Amino acid sequence: MASSFHAVLTKTQAAPPPGSGAQQPGPAAPVAVPDAAAASFAALLDKLDYLDEAQTQQVREAYHYADRAHLGQWRSSGEPYITHPIAVAALCASWKLDAQALMAALLHDAMEDCGITKADLAERFGTAVAELVDGLTKLDKLQFNTREENQAESFRKMLLAMARDVRVILIKLADRTHNMRTLSDMPRSKWHRISSETLEIYAPIAHRLGLNQTYRELQDLSFRHLHPWRYATLAKAVARSRSRSRDVVQKVQAEVDAAFAQTGLPVRLAGREKTLFAIYEKMHGNHLSFAQVTDLYGFRVVVRSVLDCYTALGVLHQTYKPVPGKFKDHIAIAKLNGYQSLHTTLVGPAGLNVEFQVRTEEMHIVAEAGIAAHWLYKARAGEGGEAERLGTQWLQSLLDIQNETRDAAEFWDHVKVDLFPDAVYVFTPRSQILALPRGATVVDFAYAIHSDVGDRTVGALINGEEEPLRTELKNGDVVEVRTAQGARPNPAWLGFVRTARARSKIRHYLKTLAQTESVGLGERLLTQALRAEGVEQLPDAQAHAALWDKLLRFTGNRTQAELMTDIGLGRRVAGIVAKRVAVLLSEGGQRPDALLLSRERFGAHENLSQGSITLDGNESASVHYAQCCRPVPGDPIVGYLGRGEGLVVHHAQCGNAQRLQHKDAERFIAVDWADEPARTFETGITVTVTNAKGVLARIAAVIAQSEADIVRVDMDDAMATTELRFVVAVRDLAHLDLVLRNLRRTASVLRASRVLPPPA
Repeated sequence: MASSFHAVLTKTQAAPPPGSGAQQPGPAAPVAVPDAAAASFAALLDKLDYLDEAQTQQVREAYHYADRAHLGQWRSSGEPYITHPIAVAALCASWKLDAQALMAALLHDAMEDCGITKADLAERFGTAVAELVDGLTKLDKLQFNTREENQAESFRKMLLAMARDVRVILIKLADRTHNMRTLSDMPRSKWHRISSETLEIYAPIAHRLGLNQTYRELQDLSFRHLHPWRYATLAKAVARSRSRSRDVVQKVQAEVDAAFAQTGLPVRLAGREKTLFAIYEKMHGNHLSFAQVTDLYGFRVVVRSVLDCYTALGVLHQTYKPVPGKFKDHIAIAKLNGYQSLHTTLVGPAGLNVEFQVRTEEMHIVAEAGIAAHWLYKARAGEGGEAERLGTQWLQSLLDIQNETRDAAEFWDHVKVDLFPDAVYVFTPRSQILALPRGATVVDFAYAIHSDVGDRTVGALINGEEEPLRTELKNGDVVEVRTAQGARPNPAWLGFVRTARARSKIRHYLKTLAQTESVGLGERLLTQALRAEGVEQLPDAQAHAALWDKLLRFTGNRTQAELMTDIGLGRRVAGIVAKRVAVLLSEGGQRPDALLLSRERFGAHENLSQGSITLDGNESASVHYAQCCRPVPGDPIVGYLGRGEGLVVHHAQCGNAQRLQHKDAERFIAVDWADEPARTFETGITVTVTNAKGVLARIAAVIAQSEADIVRVDMDDAMATTELRFVVAVRDLAHLDLVLRNLRRTASVLRASRVLPPPA
């Protein structure tokens, strides 16, 4: 049984080793000893005992190649530049990455800094190594600027490179770790940007992939350079606390050692101390003083088997009293990134709270190295085992989301939630367990099962009780989703779903739906515009194939459907396209219909009565009813073809619509109501009342008795008179007039009127 408490405790405060900062071009004078690079590489070779001789020789060749490429280049510290790639390769070697990854680590700056091409590397070291170096070079060129769209695009490229080959991000994390260890050699003006980027982007990726040791180190190093004064103050406080608690901690270690020796259970006991960043976050988040943080120290108990984990837990609970509510079984229910351990907090001597983590050797490797444990297992056991699957689901989900989301900012919005997983664990009716982010809802659960289930979800039972779809799930909930064949995703779901998968699936479905409906709308708009040019209907695609080819070249679209979508979404004006069609038809010998042309021009001043776009409320995603004026059937209306928005329907007297018509008249088209609208329409009303007890209830009752639905209500602070603002759903203008008449007859009501924006 080995113990290494002092070594682990002192590691937190160790100063970063001197070494590389950023590369300094030009003839900077070296201050390091001449054989620094050779000594560093010799130390790297000592770590390569898991490779065979042929693989080790390949790594040697890559080193010599990189050494020649970086000859004459120096780091900010004055050391030869090659010491940085060697240090990165050494970190990769600690994860037992394969020879190709180590070669790429040694060569990762060669393409960008030394004029070496991808073809050169492929010829010398093979395609796989060249691809890795190329991926890393592209990542190194990424600049995470404060402008969100640039950061989003950079982040998207990095995650997709990682999804294609996880070794890319492992080498990148090793590169960032070494640069953070040596950040003190960089100008202080760069500390904040590099540390913030590390804390917000690279540390969460390390955590999501289960590289907990790297995650903790990146957090601490970022904290050290972001807040040097706070870091130094906290370090001194921890050092004082350590000296005061040394006797108690040693007593705990001795008593636990004796307890395990007495039971004959072989264990490896190691002490650990909470990192400075973790202490700072706990103090900052919970508004605690340093003295109130009681769980600074802990022990890790490593045993041979899963059964021994639970036996060891029993020994610990017999030795010290457990703190109620502080036991977590992450073995039976692993964390999202594959982490497994038993956690328990015990009350030690002098009332000191001490956390114990109990795990097997295999779990320990996964806990520290995460997805990199795949290579560690292959090195130790000759196979990947369970670790081979670590992180692969999340990596695959990145590719799935990318296939549905081409917009970089939207991709970033989907993924960033998944980088900070604080999980809840829920069950299907068949007792299958699912891990979801905290705050996840029934809809997230449905999409986690299958996208088809999510799309068709209409309700859910949670622990046998009917619950709304927006209900947040709790640990241990049993969830049964109810589906319907004709159901489809609701845009309102985007307001409460938590997982990237659910959000991207909903948005993808709605975009596809909008595009499909926009094709039909575009055809109707173009047909209407063609009538104004004396053409009765759209030219047949087969009979006029040459005409359509010329038209598509004119508009820059690939297909007829794409052109119709652009017209339906307002990206192209139907009138301009119609004039081009008329010209092409006349070139082919087809003259405009004189009677139709005369009729359309004669009735042009009666714009609305000539409308061929008929609205009944069933247009879904391709048609939107303006929120500023909320038109209802019976209102005079106009249609505005917004750029990329589809058709937006306004009340004809709406001031916003009038201003748009003055500025952008060619984008307005004729629309009219259908004789039988298919649904109710929302509109706004204000009701001014004398303030009295129960007045809101009376007003709501009158609206309900008028067969209108209240969608939303707002009110001013209660005074002598109060203005109530309702959004109500009515059938048509006559129904709205009935609601207003009934309200005006109600006691306590001073005024009741419809909300419309003032005319321009």
